Amino acid sequence: MLPDLALLAAGYLLGSIPFGVVVARGAGGVDLRRVGSGNIGATNVLRAVGKGAAALTLLGDIGKGALAVGLARWTGAGAALVAAVGLAAVLGHLFPVWAGFRGGKGVATTLGVVLGAMPSVGGLLLVTWVAVAAVTRYSSLAALVATATMPLFVWLADGRPPMLALSGALLVLVGVRHRENIGRLLAGTEGKIGQKTRQAASDRSSGPG
Repeated sequence: MLPDLALLAAGYLLGSIPFGVVVARGAGGVDLRRVGSGNIGATNVLRAVGKGAAALTLLGDIGKGALAVGLARWTGAGAALVAAVGLAAVLGHLFPVWAGFRGGKGVATTLGVVLGAMPSVGGLLLVTWVAVAAVTRYSSLAALVATATMPLFVWLADGRPPMLALSGALLVLVGVRHRENIGRLLAGTEGKIGQKTRQAASDRSSGPG
């Protein structure tokens, strides 16, 4: 039991690392939580600092999710524990202890978790996100479509009950964190990829955060 709890704690603490906050402060002296949408994810970093910093944030947020489940798999954990550790990592990103429990929206970390636990499903999610984002320029819509298709992809490409449960939980978490974005998408006021922070203060957008 103790090793299982240690893995869950490690997953949460890894997920809690606020790469966006660290990168934005290091690259431009920007307090990411006080500019743009206030989100700590890569899209707000893109608006506030630039492409290079956003790419570093994205890689960090994906990497911490993949590392958490990779650690669990390395210890020989079963699918249920791997799924639980992955969920803990996403919860860490949403509610990070290192950043006052004010986190992002979990998309990039979700992708990292799925890539680490089910690489083929992760690849399908990435392709879906890129395709929707390229066509619509809405990062939030791309995230919502990708997570909505995740349970289907898991069922088709993996099928393990713990991974199906994980996909359902992640779908709910990402959907709840994007409830304001859903409202703006319906109203036609959602910010698009590439818009600057001067527009984002009153138009809080989402991305792989």
